[in-house]
Amino acid sequence: MVIRLIVVLGVLTLAGCEKPLSLAQVCKETPGFCNDLNKDNHCREQRSNTILQRYIEYKHPTDENKYQLLKEFESYNQCITLAAKIEHIKLKEKKTSRVEGKLTSIKEMTRLYQDTKSTNHPGLLYYHWSRNNDQRALTKFLALEHDERVTSSAEMQLFLASYYIKFDDDKTIDLLYKTLELNKAQQIPDPEVFTSLVSLFYKQQNYKHAYVFSKVAQMSGVENVDIFAVEQQLASSRKNLDSLDSLAQQTFQQIRAGKFVSPREF
Repeated sequence: MVIRLIVVLGVLTLAGCEKPLSLAQVCKETPGFCNDLNKDNHCREQRSNTILQRYIEYKHPTDENKYQLLKEFESYNQCITLAAKIEHIKLKEKKTSRVEGKLTSIKEMTRLYQDTKSTNHPGLLYYHWSRNNDQRALTKFLALEHDERVTSSAEMQLFLASYYIKFDDDKTIDLLYKTLELNKAQQIPDPEVFTSLVSLFYKQQNYKHAYVFSKVAQMSGVENVDIFAVEQQLASSRKNLDSLDSLAQQTFQQIRAGKFVSPREF
């Protein structure tokens, strides 16, 4: 998230400022972007990112900036919804401000959806389909499968995988591999990439692959990976796990270095 905030500040610099604007400066210039969100310290990082992205979208209302703002509001909404359930005994207004922030996020996400109904932005199209079940948006998104904006984006490759996983295992695996190939150095891929690969390989009874990506997932900090069932399958066939452990470590290092290449066989 720290990297994400730096990127936002960098965009603010490019937007015409001589130096990156601080949160305080944005709130002073456009207080409405701050006053309708929660006032306490809950969801501090999400709140800050949302405010800065609101300013960017306000200055440059492109589809890309609307997409980034939609993601920030969704992240903020998820956090503040949980925080709004916390009862503050002494200061009731704190809970009230959290509820206000939640309502603001819903209102703003609705605005962004309305503003981008005719979009051709792949990320927005995916959101229109996955959040609002807009089948027209899905059709347009799939038509962009070979568009450079999709083929060069790890995020978009994962979005495609989330669609194809329902009925095409092999294509989904290829898309998940491509997602890892496009992962940038020092960035941790979305946990869904690893959990999906493990699930698909286990389904195909490809237990060596399932084991390797279970271990990679654990190294990446993913907690909800059940490696026990995979280990039992390999143990029953007397597979040596040492070589697979080495391969998992190598694969993890390649992903972290941004140098992963889709394997053909282990």
